[in-house]
This record gives sequence, structure tokens and C-alpha cells, in this order.
Amino acid sequence: MAFDPIKEITLFHDAINRLDYAMIEDYFADNATYISNGVGSLSGRDEIMVAFHKYFDDYPDQTAFNTLVERVSPSAGRAVWSVRATHSKTGKPLVREGEETITFNENGRITNVEVTDYQTF
Repeated sequence: MAFDPIKEITLFHDAINRLDYAMIEDYFADNATYISNGVGSLSGRDEIMVAFHKYFDDYPDQTAFNTLVERVSPSAGRAVWSVRATHSKTGKPLVREGEETITFNENGRITNVEVTDYQTF
């Protein structure tokens, strides 16, 4: 069966919505990179997971919705999404909209995530 980046991105995002940290971590290759105009550049699975834990400590009620997931190559896909959350300490609501391109290696592990936030309210 051929690798399907659309399916894998959907499963990865489902794991994030469930805060299934073991599954999230398993998706990333050891040397993965995560680049975002919101958080900057992260290198390596460990650094990425520290950032995920910190973010979800601040926004544990996040709900994310994909409005589009499409294949951009046999090993990469693009997702357009919106996020709603409330800061756990301040109670301030967060609304984000953006997109990300996720690239996978031959083992189905994420090697690169490039996130662009369109706007944050």
C-alpha cells in the first residue's frame, strides 16, 4: 500500500487533539525540524516535544479543525486549520488560523513541519 500523507497528517492531528503524547512523539523522526512564525525553529524530536508539552500546559483545551488536507508530494502534505483554546492561567481566549506543510521520511516519520500562522486573535 502506498504511503498517504493525507491520512498520516489526519492521524497526527487526531493524536494532537487527544493529547496523545506517546503517539505524537512517535510520529517525529529523531532529527525532525519544526519551523513556525509563532514559535521559531525547533530541532530534534526532544526539543519539539518540550515545546508541545509547554504549549498544551498553557492551552490544554485546544480544539483544532482542518479545513483542508492535501497531498503536495508523495511524502508531504499541507493542512489548513483553525485553532480555538483558552490560556490555562490567564483565561484569555486564543484563536489561530494557519497552515502547515508536513514532510515524512521513508519510514513514515515526520522530518519537517513548516507552520505559517495567518493571524492570531
